[in-house]
Amino acid sequence: MDKLFRKDAFNYHALGRPGKIEVIPTKPYSTQRDLSLAYSPGVADPCLAIEKNKDDVYKYTAKGNLVAVISNGTAVLGLGNIGAEAGKPVMEGKGLLFKIFADIDVFDIEIDETDTDKLIQTVKAIAPTFGGINLEDIKAPECFEIETRLKEELDIPIMHDDQHGTAIITSAGLLNALEIVGKKIGDIKIVVNGAGASSISCTSLYLRLGARPENIIMLDSKGVLHKGRTDLNESKKKFAVDTPLRTLAEAVKGVDMFLGLSVGGVMKKDMLLSMADNPIVFALANPTPEIAYDEAVETRSDLVMATGRSDFPNQINNVLGFPFIFRGALDVRASEINEEMKLAASRALAELAKEPVPEEVNIAFKIQNLKFGRDYIIPKPMDPRLIERVAPAVAKAAMETGVARQPITDWDEYIEELQNRLGITNKLKMQVRNACIRSPKRVVLADAQRYKMLKAAEITWNEKLATPVLLGNEEVIKSIIKENKLELEGVEIIDNKSDEQKDRRREFARIFYEKHQRDGVTMTAAHDMMLHRHYFGPMLVETGYADSVLLGLTRNYPDSIRSAIQVIGKRSNCRTVSAMYIINTKRGPFFLSDCAVNENPSADDLCDIIIQTAEEVKRFKIEPRIALLSYSNFGSFKGELNERLRQVIETMHRDYPEMIIDGEMQANFALDADLQKEIFPFSKLNGKQANTLIFPNLSSANIAQKIVAEFSDTESIGPILNGMNKPAHVLRMGSSVKEIVDMIMVAVMDAGKKNTQ
Repeated sequence: MDKLFRKDAFNYHALGRPGKIEVIPTKPYSTQRDLSLAYSPGVADPCLAIEKNKDDVYKYTAKGNLVAVISNGTAVLGLGNIGAEAGKPVMEGKGLLFKIFADIDVFDIEIDETDTDKLIQTVKAIAPTFGGINLEDIKAPECFEIETRLKEELDIPIMHDDQHGTAIITSAGLLNALEIVGKKIGDIKIVVNGAGASSISCTSLYLRLGARPENIIMLDSKGVLHKGRTDLNESKKKFAVDTPLRTLAEAVKGVDMFLGLSVGGVMKKDMLLSMADNPIVFALANPTPEIAYDEAVETRSDLVMATGRSDFPNQINNVLGFPFIFRGALDVRASEINEEMKLAASRALAELAKEPVPEEVNIAFKIQNLKFGRDYIIPKPMDPRLIERVAPAVAKAAMETGVARQPITDWDEYIEELQNRLGITNKLKMQVRNACIRSPKRVVLADAQRYKMLKAAEITWNEKLATPVLLGNEEVIKSIIKENKLELEGVEIIDNKSDEQKDRRREFARIFYEKHQRDGVTMTAAHDMMLHRHYFGPMLVETGYADSVLLGLTRNYPDSIRSAIQVIGKRSNCRTVSAMYIINTKRGPFFLSDCAVNENPSADDLCDIIIQTAEEVKRFKIEPRIALLSYSNFGSFKGELNERLRQVIETMHRDYPEMIIDGEMQANFALDADLQKEIFPFSKLNGKQANTLIFPNLSSANIAQKIVAEFSDTESIGPILNGMNKPAHVLRMGSSVKEIVDMIMVAVMDAGKKNTQ
């Protein structure tokens, strides 16, 4: 797994468009007039307005949602002083996290400068570009002076996340740990092992929470910071105490909390045993904690422990903080990020951990029912509620402390805005992924003689999303695996043409012949069909050996779907089979049907397609709002097609009165809620945007889906085959690895649904 991860890490950063972030225009630019408005002469008026009133820069530019991630590469992750260029992948990664978790735009800026004064001057000179500055991976003690002076000299939010991020998250964990063990922060004794930027910031924030200075002992690599030492810099001198203690072993005796921001393995079992009852241990050295988690919990059953690792309970992860802290600060146009704002973030995180955990979080972390307690003192990084809890808490603290220049007046509206910033896309993808992790299924990959299919199998196998079954020539498959060093050990390979499969082919042929002997299929023909993967694969599902099958990577869609229908068949209550695409957008997901099967469906077929599609949309915990599309609006144009669609709507309104569906209507009215409400207030869509679009024929559906997929900033998943008696799905020919992985997850989720019916 480590070898695979390292290889994928290089490919992740290098393949396709190098790096992880890009700049995307937010305004139209397709015409000469657009370009004239964007640049000269249209840009002149906003420029002059800003000259008169500098605050208008927030009105006319992206400054208010733009953060600089700035580093000189002197303290990168656990890699040390590797330089500005070598630190750039980390800064790009930080930018990605800002965007996906809080919809904050980022320019990463790597400055090749170690002189403190020059670095400060450089940052000050570029500051007018940004609404906030995230300092990153700058070594101590310089980072303290750099942040302090920049905060004094600039009037935008500035935070050195290495210092304060860990402090904010551990403070949340400490508040809850103390509640669990029944201790008060003013009474506890704390040992901090490590005296770098994070350690000093953590300790400072604990003091603001109520910890007492005389109860805190800090150590660096040379031992306890005590008054007798003459080698301490100004930052460390603040935490030097008058004590005879010199070593970690001496310092931890009888203390209530150990905070480690140092090196792995430094905390021994006998040291842990010497601590007070119900000890709190935050061992945050990464990847090896100061004491191994398993060793610690085996040594002390009364322990509350956190690490920096995602594979143990209570991960201290800065992504719980910085995206949402900057989000709240930017949204009230705060002049700084002060201590009250940091504490507000800590308290919001602590309170969130006490609330019932969303099911998607339980599933993601393979926990039956995550509850507040020793193994859950801080929220998980993928909790969708983080943005709506932490950002408002930070914004309120900014307002209460007088540093907010654009106060929020309607908090309900603000929280709704936060929820809508990232759309529902991430939630939908997370739901599919979590369903796979909870119950992975056996998925036959019928085109396993192709590298893309094997790479997708590797990903889903290693991430435990599915149990792939590779169908094809075993020698060819093993050769591709070896040539590309794919990690597929333990994955089953079935060569349907081999002698080993002779008896299975004979049995499959018999079953197929009995099903289709009155359709002109002979026994000889049935035997020949079982030599073809696109018949043999579905038969593995039909006979119960596998849960689902994925076809079509190298064949035309009609040929692949024909073999699946012949083997597996339609559900007994379905007139037809249909194909749906999910289009993920910033506005949320849209479901398009039928995009791949029925060329010119009848009114009855369309009713069936609508029912199938609505059922599938509900599986994603989304209420379908269905528009039956046409070139006409409610009979504005007469003709056979629109008369057929009118019959469909009449049937659906009569037989399914609870369903939100209307038409026939043009696509712009279906997607523009305001326009729809203004012109057609009688519509059953009730002035709401449709999220499920039913097309009148295959031509319009297929063309629309492909245009949206190719030319829009969207993500397309599909085609998802609906109406089959057992799970089977067909890839579009030439699908990418990512598309195949998505469809494997859809196949697993579909198999899970079928197993519960």
